[in-house]
Amino acid sequence: MKRYIIPIVSLLLLLTACDTGQQTGRTSAEKITAVGNRVYGGTFRFNMTEPYQTLFPHSITDVMSSHIATQIYEGLVKFNPRDLSIMPCLAEKWEIDSGGTIYTFHLKKGVFFHDDACFENNKGREVKAQDFKYSFELLCTSSWDNLLFQQTFKDKVVGANQYYHATVEGEENIDLKGVKVIDDHTLQITLEKPSYSFMYILAHPATSVITQEAFGRYGIDSRIGTGPFIFTQETDAPWKLYLAKNENYHRYDTLGNRLPFLDSVIVSFISTQKTELAAFQDGKLEVISGLPGESILKVLEDQIAYFQSDNPKFLLDRSPQMTTHYYEFNTRKSIFKDERIRKAFSYAIDRNEILDNVLKGQGLSAGIYGITPPSFEGYDVSQIKGYDLDLLKARELLAEAGYPKGRGFPSVVLELNSGGTRNEAVAVEFQRQIWENLNINIRLLVVPFEQKLEDARLAKADIFRTAWVADYPSPENFLWVLYGKNVPASFRQPSFPNTPRYVNERYDQLYEKGTSTINTAKSYDYFLKAEQIMIDDAPILVLWYDEIYIVKQAYVKNYFSNPIEYYDFSEVYFEEVDIRH
Repeated sequence: MKRYIIPIVSLLLLLTACDTGQQTGRTSAEKITAVGNRVYGGTFRFNMTEPYQTLFPHSITDVMSSHIATQIYEGLVKFNPRDLSIMPCLAEKWEIDSGGTIYTFHLKKGVFFHDDACFENNKGREVKAQDFKYSFELLCTSSWDNLLFQQTFKDKVVGANQYYHATVEGEENIDLKGVKVIDDHTLQITLEKPSYSFMYILAHPATSVITQEAFGRYGIDSRIGTGPFIFTQETDAPWKLYLAKNENYHRYDTLGNRLPFLDSVIVSFISTQKTELAAFQDGKLEVISGLPGESILKVLEDQIAYFQSDNPKFLLDRSPQMTTHYYEFNTRKSIFKDERIRKAFSYAIDRNEILDNVLKGQGLSAGIYGITPPSFEGYDVSQIKGYDLDLLKARELLAEAGYPKGRGFPSVVLELNSGGTRNEAVAVEFQRQIWENLNINIRLLVVPFEQKLEDARLAKADIFRTAWVADYPSPENFLWVLYGKNVPASFRQPSFPNTPRYVNERYDQLYEKGTSTINTAKSYDYFLKAEQIMIDDAPILVLWYDEIYIVKQAYVKNYFSNPIEYYDFSEVYFEEVDIRH
């Protein structure tokens, strides 16, 4: 297939820019050097093209909010940003019984919540096992702001379902039986059945520890965690969020240096990627995640003469992502209740045209398989027969549904957020292809990201643009998105994450078998069978699987990209630091 080719020799490209004499924020003046020539100080400036939605761990369903929350909150374990392996965090060690259902965690001593007025003398107190008990019971409580019970403890932790339903009925003085406090620094969690993904779930922001004092005082506006950075303020012009160094942070790097190295983190919200790139080239950002394809070529062309330099200014990293971009159909309240129409749309799209001429190569491959991207070792997505351009099938299916040559088909609405203009460009191409190939008019409705999320949960449009970035490195996380038992009975209730409200009993059965199987190969076999059933029903139209280009200033060290876009700024440092930066 024709692809947009960029002459990249390796995944890491050294890009050198001319020295304009502009202040870069790096000098050896008054720097504090730690073991291994790692330097303390400096402000890390990071941008997101969409605003975050919330920083309350139980409400986080978007990747932007997760980026920030993981700097503030922590749980028992965390991901290693280098390879996504599980590493200790607030638990220094743990044991799992021979049956694979009893997890015993030993908490690190001397870990304190951030200082805040909610505590006595404004000083954060030590984290105890009871804090996790409180946090997990809150996670199993029915409330409008708890969106992640289903993804985390439901059907997994003993007593979680009963606890949740008791809160629905308004019962008080109930106990989450599967979570026991052994002593101040020992916590035990018992599962209903073995789960190979449970440790991944414990690394999710939703299972972070929350202090009762802060939640009691601030509710979901609480920002008090144990992480390397402390929420300080956000401003409106331009909208920025400020995080300050946690001077009492408990972790050290492998060389024995206390973390974090940075003094602060500033997150800005520049909405267009071209403007973001200009800010980076002006030295106003340390890193860009998700460089546009056309900008990649421009950077390469502008800097090609400097590849041989011994002192590169920029570093460019290219890597596949555990991310899938797709459109989801409203399968319950629109014309897309008809499976034949959903399939017709899926066959009518030339995904390679979108990759080549719209995305300009900014994508890993066309979405011709299932919802799971080709990023998991041992999970062969090529076994899934998906959809590629087949106009004969598309038109036959449309005629069978009662709309030959598109005659009589009503105008339908595709709702999307702009995503730095990329989503709009793809939607316009989708609109063009559906019109030319099926004689059907698609109306585009561009709304703020927050509104798109809310409208999708309440099924307020015919088609919604979306993308799923893995919460943890397993196909399970993608199949969970369409798990039918997460769909409420009433349309008045929001449905998340299964916003298409897709229900297939056989799919659910195979998904459940996969999640409760410890053997990875057997689990993957169940998942592949489930995914084929779902794709045959076509509740979603897969567009492409993603890869990402990250460009960073060369003086930024220990900033790691990974397939789930998990960011940990605690070990980031600058080669040299200007105290004015």
